[in-house]
Amino acid sequence: MEGNNRNNRGYLITIEGPDGSGKSTQIELLKKYFNDRGYEVVTTREPGGTKISEKIRELILDNDNEEMNGICEALLYAASRAQLVEQVLKPAIYEGKIVLCDRFVHSSLVYQGYARELGVNQVLNINEFALNGLKADLTIMIDIPYELGIERKRKQKKLDRLENGGDEFHNKVFNGYQQIVKTMKNVVIIDGTKAVEEIHKDIVKTIAELNI
Repeated sequence: MEGNNRNNRGYLITIEGPDGSGKSTQIELLKKYFNDRGYEVVTTREPGGTKISEKIRELILDNDNEEMNGICEALLYAASRAQLVEQVLKPAIYEGKIVLCDRFVHSSLVYQGYARELGVNQVLNINEFALNGLKADLTIMIDIPYELGIERKRKQKKLDRLENGGDEFHNKVFNGYQQIVKTMKNVVIIDGTKAVEEIHKDIVKTIAELNI
């Protein structure tokens, strides 16, 4: 994969995984990989990525909002996603850019569908409306034990509302990701317990094999 994709449709690559799986680090490495090959790259995150979506992010992750129920949470994620899709993702893809997104719809299916027990189909229906036809070309799921991920987070910073969900919640998230990879298309599992550079090499190999 070499050259500049300015005049062609771009690609949406989403990076998924439990909290503390190293998504942000791998996105930065992947951005450099594409930039070095002449591609324009947009990096973004969920929830967030736009002025409106970042404000919604603050609501979702604020530890003061402990009373937020699962349905409200799911709808807020979808609202944030809808704004990101129309304001950032679709324009960038139309312009032929590579978009790297830290979390996407699979996170909602896992965190709200499985862990909050709202049901995957119900959460998928909400998000199909929010996505308005947009789908990721590739989803990379960095797989690590949830205990390792949370321990990493505790060392980095104060935990947010979802990160403070407790062991039972994060175990459900972990199991949800295991189910997602069995049922959803275009999802590739990457072993997140390896060294950072080894994980990057595995991701690049996956991208090369799919001719993205």
